[in-house]
Amino acid sequence: MFVYGTLMKGELHHTTMAHARFVRATETGPEYDLVQIDYYPAMLVGGSHRVMGELYEVDDPTLARLDRLEEVPDYYERKTITLADGTEALAYVMPRERAAGSSPIPSGYFRMRTAPPSAS
Repeated sequence: MFVYGTLMKGELHHTTMAHARFVRATETGPEYDLVQIDYYPAMLVGGSHRVMGELYEVDDPTLARLDRLEEVPDYYERKTITLADGTEALAYVMPRERAAGSSPIPSGYFRMRTAPPSAS
């Protein structure tokens, strides 16, 4: 499972990944857009950016919990994607029309979604 937002280490919903095995940090090819919906991001198919995230091995019970959290198939869709190194992985993507009005995350990295604090 490729995760790129609140499921990553240190993020709000990472505890849902408690039984998953971390494989490595990785990224997608330049075929997606990453946007900020509310406190969470969405990866959109058909863009031109790389999305950075983490790859995990998940068991069936964890996958079922993730599907419930991500409201599959009503909100996110679980799809097989190809990572930059050619590895295939499952990921949660959002239909582009559902993300209308969202804010782009041009870096493709959820943790860089906000500007750094000012020096003053």
